[in-house]
Amino acid sequence: MSKKTVNAWAIKEKGKALEPFSYELPPIGLEQVDLKVMYCGICHSDLSMIQNDWGNTTYPLVPGHEIVGEVIELGSQVKNLKVGDKVGLGWMSASCMHCDQCMRGSHNICSSVEQTIVGRHGGFADMVRCHWSWAIPVPKKLDLSKAGPLFCGGITVFNPIDMVNVKPTAKVGVIGIGGLGHLALKFLKSWGCEVTAFSSNAGKSEEIKEMGAHHIVDSRDSKGMVQIKGSLDFILNTTNVSLDWNSYIQALAPKGTLHHVGAVLEPMPIGAFSLIGGEKKISGSPLGSPALNRLMLDFCERHNILPTVEEFPMEDVNKAIEHLHSGKARYRVVLKNS
Repeated sequence: MSKKTVNAWAIKEKGKALEPFSYELPPIGLEQVDLKVMYCGICHSDLSMIQNDWGNTTYPLVPGHEIVGEVIELGSQVKNLKVGDKVGLGWMSASCMHCDQCMRGSHNICSSVEQTIVGRHGGFADMVRCHWSWAIPVPKKLDLSKAGPLFCGGITVFNPIDMVNVKPTAKVGVIGIGGLGHLALKFLKSWGCEVTAFSSNAGKSEEIKEMGAHHIVDSRDSKGMVQIKGSLDFILNTTNVSLDWNSYIQALAPKGTLHHVGAVLEPMPIGAFSLIGGEKKISGSPLGSPALNRLMLDFCERHNILPTVEEFPMEDVNKAIEHLHSGKARYRVVLKNS
């Protein structure tokens, strides 16, 4: 087996634009698959890696971890896939398959999980490689051009619904109606919940209701927050900024949970008594396991759930990144390979 040349778009130095970049992949491993990239979403995590916000970026960096592609080569020990299959690949591209977490089905919290764009190159390219277990088949009824963001944004907000055991009778809230939050609205409405959206953008109100919100509360409005005090069983924070967390804890019903999937970097000043009296909880989660990804896709197919996306050609990657960075995206950006 020979090496393969990958043609990609990379940022070679912080603060620079992405430019054409080629690199070689070694011969394919026994349990690896090569994917021809058809579409790749752009996530705020890509922006964070491009800017080295988290301090773990290695340049040159090929971003892209919301990939939809076609299987073009298989290692000899790959399971459940064949050449020509359409699959998705998200933030994680391999896990050890032998630790306690992997053996329990929680591959997403494996201590040695391989991240698609950390220490390796991602999907702003014509090809990408991963372990077969993280190449998730896309149901035939789902539009491939829109499915990519499900493998990061989608599974990020679907995982807590399963993890916290949100009931279809629950009253729930979503903080931040952007790339993550708009998918959370769609999931939770189809789950059966009564959904409150926390949004400070009045211009989005009609869209927010169409995506699944029954109620909209401006969290800057103290009267609005008082009116929902003690009413919500579950609040999902999708933002990455510091907020008045105690006001959200007060909005929780007894035994309620405030769950974080947004990467808020600052410490959260929360008094213990605000949790103790009502047996309230604060939790967080990353993306989900391969099995949960498949469950999410089945749910999406059943309820016709897809991200709301804007599409750009792959060669317009810098224009697309600026569109997302400026806050203009409605609500996910997807690159299409020619």
